[in-house]
Amino acid sequence: MRINNNMAAVITNNQLLGTESTLGDVMEKLSSGFKINHASDDPSGIAIAGKMQAQIDCLAQASTNGSDGISVLQTAEGALNEVTEMIQRMRELSVQAANGTNSISERKTIQKEIDSLLEEIDRVAQTTEFNNINLLNGALDNRTYAEHATRMQTSNQVPAGIYELTINKAATRGSTGKNTLVGDSFTSGIPNSYTNTRVDTTVNTPTGLTDFKEFINQTIWQVDKIDLGDGSTISSESGSGLGMSGTITINGHGVDLTQGTSGEGVYELLRNVCEEAGAIISNPVDGSGFSIESYKYGAHANLKIEFSSVAFAKSLGFDEALFPDETSPVIEKVGTDPDITLVEKGTAGSKSLFGPQATAGADGNHITISDVGGFELSFLAEAGFDSETDTADDNKGKITFNVTDIGSMTLHVGANKNQNMEVRIAAVTTEFMYIDDLNVTRVDGPEDALNSLDVALSYVTSVRSQLGAYENRLDHTTKSLDTTGENMTSAISRVEDADMATTMVEYTKLNVLEQAGTSALAQANELPQLALQLLQ
Repeated sequence: MRINNNMAAVITNNQLLGTESTLGDVMEKLSSGFKINHASDDPSGIAIAGKMQAQIDCLAQASTNGSDGISVLQTAEGALNEVTEMIQRMRELSVQAANGTNSISERKTIQKEIDSLLEEIDRVAQTTEFNNINLLNGALDNRTYAEHATRMQTSNQVPAGIYELTINKAATRGSTGKNTLVGDSFTSGIPNSYTNTRVDTTVNTPTGLTDFKEFINQTIWQVDKIDLGDGSTISSESGSGLGMSGTITINGHGVDLTQGTSGEGVYELLRNVCEEAGAIISNPVDGSGFSIESYKYGAHANLKIEFSSVAFAKSLGFDEALFPDETSPVIEKVGTDPDITLVEKGTAGSKSLFGPQATAGADGNHITISDVGGFELSFLAEAGFDSETDTADDNKGKITFNVTDIGSMTLHVGANKNQNMEVRIAAVTTEFMYIDDLNVTRVDGPEDALNSLDVALSYVTSVRSQLGAYENRLDHTTKSLDTTGENMTSAISRVEDADMATTMVEYTKLNVLEQAGTSALAQANELPQLALQLLQ
């Protein structure tokens, strides 16, 4: 028997300390609910749980991101609903204006409401925002860069890259042409069999002028009333200004002009009738010459000018060569669509990506290139730009489009990098819908407006349809993220959560062991007392 080292107590104490340590760990698990509270509890388990927890937290945020994206799309779609209503109202007004019972003044009244609605569409496009992000002005659409082109739009199926084309011949208007002011001297006689007289009007128009107003002002005319019986002059009158009275009708809208009217007066009357007739009158200060042109470009740009007589047309400076039949004082001109050559993929020295099946269609300067698979690139070409007018040293008439992935809204809808969804919202301004110049007061204006508004309505509905597709996709995305987060939470629970029933059984066992160890230690501490009995 030994008293210096009570080995029974030492052994019992060590066992008791181990039990207490294990019991402490079990109580920590019971109080925290985790079976992994320290790295030492399960080194591999804590590594797995850490990664899974990062995924769970980010999945929750990604779901919130998706919900925010839905809110953005709903905001834009709500504004587009009002744009649709305004387009439908303008279409209704155009149908009203197309009725022949309306006078020009009533059409002008209708036009005022159309102008107001067009301004409101642009206001909605410029002010519809979400968190200070503009939604409908094209800021959230992919960027395309090019010179000599505007209003560029690409469908979602147009890959980023370089696209090239050449405009061999630009779209033209129906036009009388420039420098039509022809100096001449001619006499127009009108016999009257009832009075046995004839009225001769002699007109001397100036030469070398390109300014229409000066041309009229410098015209000298003389009217002689002649007795057919003896050929004597009964009366004579002369003056300057418009050489003779007559009527000019442009696209069905006419105006009477009086002999002697000043150049300023004639020009103003012609300008007013052109405005109603869907035509443009120009008298450039650069000396390029007076002309009348159709407002529109392309194969549908018709210009028909009728004069009361060929002599009256000559008094306005029009060349007789403009009349196919000298006895028929009518000028008819039609514009042309552009001649375009697409640069196909694989062309030597070019990076253009147009496929061999790509085709170009044009309505005047509005050009649309389409291909299989929903590929569509549209733009408004610069008026008059082609291979003949281009000042470049080489590649004349070429337009290069740089289509990028820049500009769309990127929604991060995943727990890891590059798990994104790109959202594009096209511009919904009157310019991009090609309704910025609607005018029901022009000739054929209501019909043109109906055509343009039908296209605009289709455009807006396509944008709304795309937004709806995005919304549905995001709805499924958020549900998927929530489900994934739920399943991962269940998985991490199996890794790091404590099984309370099992842990409680362990706790009970250790509690009993601790009590037993305490009792055993007490008994072991009594053993040295036996050695004292040997000393008695």
